[in-house]
Amino acid sequence: MTKLTLGSHPFLLGFEQLERLVERTAKSDLGGYPPFNIEQTSDESYCITLAVAGFTESDLSITVEERQLLVRGRQTDDGAERVFLHRGIAARQFQRSFVMADGVEVSGARMENGLLHVSLKRSKPDTVVQKIKIEQR
Repeated sequence: MTKLTLGSHPFLLGFEQLERLVERTAKSDLGGYPPFNIEQTSDESYCITLAVAGFTESDLSITVEERQLLVRGRQTDDGAERVFLHRGIAARQFQRSFVMADGVEVSGARMENGLLHVSLKRSKPDTVVQKIKIEQR
């Protein structure tokens, strides 16, 4: 018996990229740091909120590479001479990635009370009707 994959189904022509996207998403690490929420704010917009307590705007970077939103954080260790009796606030670097669908773009980002909010907007594609001429031979 042959296994039918998403990209090889006869009714899904040209969806091989979708299958690769699903595989890449399944392989991405959804570890616990930093915790995040994904909220749908309207039919065409979303907001990803990451808890980045202790990070400043200059410690964070947000990039989009090949439909993948990458949020990275790196803190400079200014507490080398500090002595902690308990250290419960994480001060480690991180990288969080989110795969975005075609048509979804980052519309902005802001920091508020230790939370990083990344706004996403989905653009509605234009409806295209194309008439195909049938040639005679």
